[in-house]
Order: sequence, then C-alpha cells, then structure tokens
Amino acid sequence: MAQILETVLRRDRLVVLAGLGGVTVLAWLYLILLATGMGDVPGAMANARPTPWTAGDFALMVLMWSVMMVGMMLPGATPMILLFAMVNRQKREAGHPFVSTGAFALGYAGAWTAFSLFATIVQWALHGAALLSPMLAGTSAVLAGVLFIAAGAYQLTPLKHACLKNCRSPVHFIMTRWRNGGVGALRMGLEHGAYCVGCCWFLMGLLFVLGVMNLLWVAALTILVLVEKAAPRGEWTARIGGVAMLAGGLTLLLLA
Repeated sequence: MAQILETVLRRDRLVVLAGLGGVTVLAWLYLILLATGMGDVPGAMANARPTPWTAGDFALMVLMWSVMMVGMMLPGATPMILLFAMVNRQKREAGHPFVSTGAFALGYAGAWTAFSLFATIVQWALHGAALLSPMLAGTSAVLAGVLFIAAGAYQLTPLKHACLKNCRSPVHFIMTRWRNGGVGALRMGLEHGAYCVGCCWFLMGLLFVLGVMNLLWVAALTILVLVEKAAPRGEWTARIGGVAMLAGGLTLLLLA
C-alpha cells in the first residue's frame, strides 16, 4: 500500500510540475511577444506621448501585469504548491473529499492579480505625469533613485523578513494554516500569495526604473526572488540586495 501511495505521489508531482511549467512558459511567451511588438500593445503604452488611457488600455495593462506576475512568481511558489498537492493527496487517501490543487494555485494567483491592479494604477499615475517612456521605463533619475532607496530600505525591514520566512517555510505554513475543502484551499492560496506580495512588492516597483518591458530586468528580478525564497541563506541575499539597492539609489540621487 505504501509503495502504491508513493507511486501516486510521484505521478501527482510530475503532473503538477508539468502544469506549473506550462503556465510559466506561456506567461513568458506572452511577455516576449508583447515586448517585441507582436502582441496587443495597449495604445497608451505604444504612444510616444502621454495620451489618456481608455478603459481598454487599463484592462490590458492589468492583464499584462497579471501575466507577468505569474511568470515571475510561480517558479518561487512551486515548492509550496507541490507540498500542498502531496498533503492533499495523502488526506484524500485517508478518506477526505477531493480538492483540486488548482484551487490553491488560483488563490495564489488572485493575490498577485490584486497587486497587478495596484501596479496598473501606479503606472497610470506615472504615465499621466509623463514619467514613463513608451517602454515603461522611468524617465526621471530622481524617481529611479527614490524607488531604489525605498526598495532597499524595505528589504531590511522586519515585515519583509516575516513575509519571506513564510515563503521559505512551506512545511510550517501547511502545518499552521491548513484548511479543508475547496474554499479552504482557495483561502490558503490567497494567504500564501499575500505573504509573497508582502515579500516582493517593492522589488516589483523597480520594474518602473529600467522598464516593465525590459525582459532582462524582469528575468533578473525573477532570479533574485527565486534565490531569496528557495536558496540556502536566501534571507541574507535579501539583506545584501537591500544594501546594494540603497547604495545604488543614493548614487542616482547624487548624480541627478
């Protein structure tokens, strides 16, 4: 019986990994197409001058941010989702009702969708103030310096590290936050996603410095987030990164 369960768990793991990998690849393909001008670029973004956004522009920008957050954050959430799937399978074998792992993932994505709405509102304000280029890169050295300093300072705060601790400890999260049923799985996903937003939201703000559509910058932040969450001593990576951001921000302000 134990061997059968182990085989089933291994199969579930492969299915979940394949699903997460497929969604991540699709998200990055969308971003690549958008960045190279082959996708549906919102008119407000494609225009060289700060023309007013339409409702369609706003909706497309929320979509762009949401897809970007999936591509950037899903790799770091993979250990948590795999652990949820394993515990969920074991509970099902013990007689509990079936709960889709997708419910947890949907809750996680919901937290980042809420952040995407916030990021779009910030982008809309910066666009209206003519502080962004058509490729969504900051045009003000002062703004860039302030964003780097704010992000660097946040990297050193207790709130950042409390959120990071929950992102780095999926076993602790499962043991202390488990809820049964589909609604429970959705709530768990939202809660874990909220911790991840609390951990990384200022880092995402740095996308306004070198460009939301600068895929090298997006990839670099994705790797930083993954290292913080999954690598040994990731919390020290966050602190060292924070000091580097503070130094970079101060340098930009001095040179502005």
